[in-house]
Amino acid sequence: MKPTTRLIAAGVLLVAMGAFASGQTPTVDWDMAAKIREEGLQRSQVMDIVGYMTDVLGGRLTLSEDMKRAQAWAKDKMEKLGLANVVIEPFMDYGAAWDNEYFSLQMLEPDYQPMVGFPLAYTSGTKGKVIAPAVIAADIQTKKDLDRYKGKLKGAVILSTPPYALDMAALTQGVSRLTADDLARLEEAVVPRPQRAPVTPPPPNPDLVKPEERLAFFRAEGAVAVLQCTGGQMGSVVGFSRPGANEDKWSREKTLATLPLIAVTPEHYNRMFRVLKRGIPVKVEVEVRNRIGEKVEKASNVLGEIPGSDLAGEVVMLGAHYDSWHEAAGASDTAAGCAVALEAARILKAIGAKPRRTIRVAFWGGEEQGLHGSREYVNAHFGNPKDPKIGAKPDYEKFSAYFNQDYGAGQFRGIYLQGNERVRRLFAAWMEPFRDFGMTALSIQSVGSTDHVSFDAAGLPGFQFIQDRIGGTAGHTNLDFYDTLRPEDLMKNAVVEAFFAYQAAMADERIPRKPLK
Repeated sequence: MKPTTRLIAAGVLLVAMGAFASGQTPTVDWDMAAKIREEGLQRSQVMDIVGYMTDVLGGRLTLSEDMKRAQAWAKDKMEKLGLANVVIEPFMDYGAAWDNEYFSLQMLEPDYQPMVGFPLAYTSGTKGKVIAPAVIAADIQTKKDLDRYKGKLKGAVILSTPPYALDMAALTQGVSRLTADDLARLEEAVVPRPQRAPVTPPPPNPDLVKPEERLAFFRAEGAVAVLQCTGGQMGSVVGFSRPGANEDKWSREKTLATLPLIAVTPEHYNRMFRVLKRGIPVKVEVEVRNRIGEKVEKASNVLGEIPGSDLAGEVVMLGAHYDSWHEAAGASDTAAGCAVALEAARILKAIGAKPRRTIRVAFWGGEEQGLHGSREYVNAHFGNPKDPKIGAKPDYEKFSAYFNQDYGAGQFRGIYLQGNERVRRLFAAWMEPFRDFGMTALSIQSVGSTDHVSFDAAGLPGFQFIQDRIGGTAGHTNLDFYDTLRPEDLMKNAVVEAFFAYQAAMADERIPRKPLK
């Protein structure tokens, strides 16, 4: 989008792009944009911040001891950068803590092969080092299928899924930035992406075996561990938590009652499967040690802020989810997003910005299991008038906007309007100082699956930036480390996020909202 009129006065370019709900013309503080660019590009600390998060702190499964250590560091870091009212704030009972302490998986026969994998969260460990034959039981769909395996699995390591077909094209094509055509397609959308209509699920088929029932059957039959491969490119492992963990609220008792469930990289899993199909025995050595908490504990978010001045009671927020899966360092998903938000706040502090509204940084917990941290925060602090059981809280009308990064670690190329036409011209004006970054696209589309949705669902302005899908390819795998990040992308993102937060904090009016439905 190009501004229709440019007025240069006192070093500030006023871009006549439309109006707030009351008719105010949005302004662009070009002098502040220059200061933010200079600090954020010439004296950036974003890679130092994200480097500590990923290399030193590592994976951050919600409520794990690793997460608690990472949150304590985040609180200390926020305070050292000069943020005020820094708090580790509990949001809900979250079951028992779970941490993987040790893991080893090797094929011993017919050939020696160290194997790449990791135990799924909220599963039990082995009783020390176990050497066992591998057995295929990958075709169980109905309860009748279970009969074929009764009495045949005692002392075995189970291959529980079919071999995974690798996409070899993905190995050679790599990833690329969003093209001009890609961005044009996003901008050409004239209506928000339609929301999925509620679907009434069909009646459950009592004959089908649920994943948690299959796991319980393997345990009852005396198996010692279960292996699976449900995704990933060569060298990568995809896996989350045991079946049913969310439903039973990450219960210590249910966790202890499971077998070790291990995700394995496709090329290693497929090799074992093929050997067994030849009728040749496979012998496996496995050891898993997990630490499981003794009691139910509350999960937490970490928050800090730059206090406002004349409108200090109103708030602009920026952030990302701090929790990750445990198989890697959670770099692109999304230590990068948290580092960008914290670097944006650092930039504003460093240049002496004095926002009118309070700017609050949030490191969310519980996103990977269902947006729990941000949703509970919104409900507790602002409320939700769409939910009669919650209703609007006193601060509901004092909230301006939330800006989020979570679609990998790629560079910002624009912003999704989340179906809110009232912010189109406003955001177009704020993007203008960063056209040289490629920050040009406005899409009316709504996107989901991350923490801005918690705000949008309550009728509050919550936005996710349009990002190149660079680095995000490692998310949810064992490859999500610091090495996947591009410093220039995160530096630019922090600059853009700092400016959006500053402009929202300085405006005479709060960000306009969509009508409540």
